[in-house]
Amino acid sequence: MEPTITVGIMNAHVLQVVFNGQYILESTGEAIEGPLTFSLSGDGKVEWRGEVYDTLEFSPVSLDATFDVADVTIGVNFHWERKETQRFTGAVKIIVERDGLTLINRLPIEEYLMSVISSEMSATADEEFLKAHAVISRSWLLAQILNRNKEVKEPSCTVSDDEIVRWYDREDHVNFDVCADDHCQRYQGITRRTTPTVLRAVEATRGLVLTDADGNVCDARFSKCCGGVLEEFENCWEDVPHSYLKARRDSDAEDNFPDLRDEDNARSWIAGRPEAYCNTSDPDILGRVLNNYDRETADFYRWEVNYRQDELAALVHRRSGIDFGGIVSLEPLSRGRSGRMTRLRITGTKRTMIIGKELEIRRTLSPSHLYSSAFIVEHGKTGADGLPEEFTLHGAGWGHGVGLCQIGAAVMSARGYAYDSILYHYFPGAELTTIY
Repeated sequence: MEPTITVGIMNAHVLQVVFNGQYILESTGEAIEGPLTFSLSGDGKVEWRGEVYDTLEFSPVSLDATFDVADVTIGVNFHWERKETQRFTGAVKIIVERDGLTLINRLPIEEYLMSVISSEMSATADEEFLKAHAVISRSWLLAQILNRNKEVKEPSCTVSDDEIVRWYDREDHVNFDVCADDHCQRYQGITRRTTPTVLRAVEATRGLVLTDADGNVCDARFSKCCGGVLEEFENCWEDVPHSYLKARRDSDAEDNFPDLRDEDNARSWIAGRPEAYCNTSDPDILGRVLNNYDRETADFYRWEVNYRQDELAALVHRRSGIDFGGIVSLEPLSRGRSGRMTRLRITGTKRTMIIGKELEIRRTLSPSHLYSSAFIVEHGKTGADGLPEEFTLHGAGWGHGVGLCQIGAAVMSARGYAYDSILYHYFPGAELTTIY
């Protein structure tokens, strides 16, 4: 039986919603239409039409009823962050959460997936690629729900006097299954243009997931561009290996890559442009698979970021909350199999600290997020104060690099690979299983 899921769309002090078609207020059966405004009352409740409520829930009368939500933030804390008015199907619930109002959307999982694969990538992408994405998005979601209460996870942050190791995963949401942004997976309702190809891709893979050797639904991760080699799960999140999330080259020669944990090898690999599926600048492929805000990023396979000394010192202070003083050096201490840094030593005139894992490094060294932690550091010439005047980061890839590489998978699809071949390339040892 197809599951129904709940998605947290946004949290704010004021929510503006427009019903397109008739909805029913669940508590009274009253028919509700048109624009609605909900606000947080002074006593911490939902205020609507001059009255206060603990929660409010509305259900559509017909299948074609939709609702619009104003000022939904997408790309939270990433370089493409912006606000949109978005349109959704399904039921609406308003609750008080985190000193604001949270809007929750309830809908069937397959309907949710039609939006996800059109939001994560473009609805105009090739059908085999969209099929592959439907399977991994369904697998990831169900794995989170099924595993929610199975075991206690390791703490996601360890702190000592000279080291901070932190990773960011989908913490279990208390009041809904997943959120709507990159923290979980992008869900933007029917705002993105859903094509007949999307509908066919979801229907053709209905109920289909990846499972491991023990029959468990795979925690099927994905990122925009691996940079040439896939990363291992334990180098980005908990130290728990997953048999199907392994390092391999993003090419036909899956085992042909150097040990990028070695610093010399990593420097050579990142400084070059080795052959890989995701090493593409083909405007036709990228135009079909990337949404407009993702196409603003053209240098995802290899990239460069430059900072002046004063810029970097102020940035690291602001982002980490630690005053390092002037930055003396950025030194990689350990890397994963894709060359992504897992521990970085920041040496300053006031303080030295080691930070990890990959996303913490990316957050600390960027106003939003670096494209990836697979980078090498070029220290500029020394100034009169004895510090480097500038720092240049030469990097590879976009995202954590674990599991499916979206750009690589799009190229595989364009070259004629079927969706199952794409999945077996990125998730070795996994099996396709229909569970409903």
